[in-house]
Amino acid sequence: MLRAMKSPIRAAVACLAALVASGCATVPLDVPKTESYVIANTADTYFGAAAEAWSQLNNSQSGFFPLVQGMDALGARLDMIEKAEKTIDLQYFLMKGDTAGLVLARALTAAADRGVRVRFLLDDVFTTMPDRSLLLLNEHPNIEIRLFNPISRRGLYAINFAGSFKRANRRMHNKSFTVDSSISIVGGRNIADEYFQLKDDAVFADFDVLAFGDIATAISQSFDTYWNHELAIPMERLVDADEAEQLDEERSRVFAESKSTYEAIYREALSSELLQNLISGAQPLFVADARVIADDPDKLLNPIGGENMALAADVDKLLRQAEGELIFVSPYYVPGDDGVQYVRGLVNKGVRVVVITNSLASNNHVAVHSGYSGYRKDVLGAGVELYEVRANAGREAQGGD
Repeated sequence: MLRAMKSPIRAAVACLAALVASGCATVPLDVPKTESYVIANTADTYFGAAAEAWSQLNNSQSGFFPLVQGMDALGARLDMIEKAEKTIDLQYFLMKGDTAGLVLARALTAAADRGVRVRFLLDDVFTTMPDRSLLLLNEHPNIEIRLFNPISRRGLYAINFAGSFKRANRRMHNKSFTVDSSISIVGGRNIADEYFQLKDDAVFADFDVLAFGDIATAISQSFDTYWNHELAIPMERLVDADEAEQLDEERSRVFAESKSTYEAIYREALSSELLQNLISGAQPLFVADARVIADDPDKLLNPIGGENMALAADVDKLLRQAEGELIFVSPYYVPGDDGVQYVRGLVNKGVRVVVITNSLASNNHVAVHSGYSGYRKDVLGAGVELYEVRANAGREAQGGD
């Protein structure tokens, strides 16, 4: 009996190995595409004129404001889209085909209808917005979507991922939303309901920063580096498009079916007047010098090594300049032995180090928490003040129970 059971298992394993070894499909990276770049001259736009006036009043420094509440974060994005005149650039780790995804897709389409250029770069692996829906957007003459480091759609997706795991496991986590090269939102939120507090069963205590002024142009230039990289594949190169007329009909049907939901969420989000208050000066911005630091996407094509870790090197340089206090806020904190020694060195130098991360109850990735939990005592022993977020922190942040 035991021998009879082993044989099918052995055959299945051999079959799977053969599929991974020879049956997986890959995405060619040398596909033809048109390079495009930031539109720097936007002084004649609403946001461009406001940014130029701001810069003159604030000695060319940029302005910043934290977006703590999800509806403020969604409302700011929708208001930016509504006032965009020349260009909208989006770069995200994931997008879902839920209410937030639908509302932003419709708003972007409306902007494209009035002539705004929309460039949308999405990482591929955790994006669950259907390819068909992304293709509907991509077919608009003023909207272009590219997927970063995508997995082939031919054959079985899981087999293709496993077969190209060494490359596929290296992802793009950048998140930025920039309008007319003058105003940006950067930070932790992806495009999905939980990030904007639109779900009852999952509330994220997340964080964005609105950035206004010259810094927005620098963010756009970083976007260009990823947008024009060989790993950014145009949507139409991954999925076969149907006739344009059929896509137009389907877009009309989808938009009609979602009209009431879209209008309700749109009205609620735009009831947040935060962006208008920031632009008018009713709500002061935080004024600061700033610069953009980001790894080059070539890092994903090269062996892991110090020479390809520009972001880590820049952050390390800044941290070592700390004299009084450092506060780390991260949902996933797995320091490792080197990380423990790093914070110990800072504490020994007289710097107060505070770390805020998820508890097991508030973490959406149990495996990450298991990696972190083994270092708690070591981190505390190094003199770090360690705090864990409660499971109901997201609801309390938005005024719930």
